[in-house]
Amino acid sequence: MDRRRARRTQRSSERLACVKIAIIAVGKVKQLGLRAELDDYLKRLSRYSSCSEIELKDGSDSDVAARFEKAIPERARRIALEVAGKTISSQGLADLVAHAEQTAVPTLAFLIGGSYGLPKTISASAQLQLSLSAMTLPHRLARLLLAEQLYRAYTILRNEPYSH
Repeated sequence: MDRRRARRTQRSSERLACVKIAIIAVGKVKQLGLRAELDDYLKRLSRYSSCSEIELKDGSDSDVAARFEKAIPERARRIALEVAGKTISSQGLADLVAHAEQTAVPTLAFLIGGSYGLPKTISASAQLQLSLSAMTLPHRLARLLLAEQLYRAYTILRNEPYSH
């Protein structure tokens, strides 16, 4: 049974192209505990995908928008994290990642604003506005929650035990 499961998991992994993950956020995670947890999930994610975290300096809307535009990889699928965005389940996020892999999306760029949210132009340019919660989250916690859910998505796709 384990051998069949391993073969099925290996075959499904071979079918999927590796999509890169970019988490682009305004502000830095300075709290040591949060930083350690975030680094742990980013390291776990690296088993499945190339994952980068880009921290942008805060400023005026136009300055922050320009920083986002410079940081977002070319041809990336932009996903803006917004309180009023679409809510999806962990399985829904796994499906989003799988679809990106199956359609050769080179990068999923998750965009997280600072204390005043994302600049309107950046949010409007995203292919998807995604909500992690109906509650407003500090960017530091949003990043941690997103990293954990991305890791969970990959374990769901690979049928690994973490997701159960």
